Amino acid sequence: MRPRSAKGAGDGLKLHRRVLRADGREYTVVSLRPDARVRFSTNRYHDTWHILSDDHGARVLGRLLWGLSFQRRPGTLVVIGPPHLDPNPFDAEPASPIALVHADLTVLTPEAARRLRHLLTAPTKPDGTVRWHAWGLDQEVARHHRFWETGEWPAWRPAPDDRRSAVERIGGMLVVRGLPRRLRHWAVDVALLDTRRRGGMDYAYLETNWPIGPTDGEVQIFRNYRQRVSVATVSRQEVLGGADTARLSPDQINERIWAHNGEVRARRYPKRARVLTGA
Repeated sequence: MRPRSAKGAGDGLKLHRRVLRADGREYTVVSLRPDARVRFSTNRYHDTWHILSDDHGARVLGRLLWGLSFQRRPGTLVVIGPPHLDPNPFDAEPASPIALVHADLTVLTPEAARRLRHLLTAPTKPDGTVRWHAWGLDQEVARHHRFWETGEWPAWRPAPDDRRSAVERIGGMLVVRGLPRRLRHWAVDVALLDTRRRGGMDYAYLETNWPIGPTDGEVQIFRNYRQRVSVATVSRQEVLGGADTARLSPDQINERIWAHNGEVRARRYPKRARVLTGA
């Protein structure tokens, strides 16, 4: 992949396509090319599943969701897995592969998810390359920006159909599943994320029972996402190297890592730490 294409997030993304069998079904698995310059992670916090990335990751994820909503081939799903997964940027626990599922076309059982996760750990040569189009997404994003600028909404947008929508962990994969209208709502909300609005962080809820149901999922992005991953990784290594961690529970270890992150950040990025503390 050319460097310009590897870090692109525009229409017509080049993706890999594989036809795989799992749990008696045939799946068309669409995935990012290995050298695509985009990274994601996941975690579970406050009873909510999170997909974590940066601004570029949000733009790519939005296009993946939008394009999936228009697919017509049964068994099609989009999987984000190695090598595009990082440890999470808080305590460096491993991320789960992410599966985006069109609820009208694809049934993903726990056994199928486990099998696909295993097959994609060391993927074989793809069966082909596809151009992933997201026609209409940029126009919908522009409509929202005009609304924020003028306060005038140009057209009514119907509420999403949340039957069979879910954000849940199945067979070791974080599955984001919805019908087409819900996938498109999510796509727009994610594509609109911008870390310049909230001091380096932004987020969008992945509701599955609008407008009164629980928030099963959330996409959260950070301007310094990769720095956070690096700090958390070092912090975990140093905390686990301590003499007394064997008696701690996983939750206690993570709490210790969170507390240690500030020390690691100050050591690795001293100029930024002085700015944050007003030194």
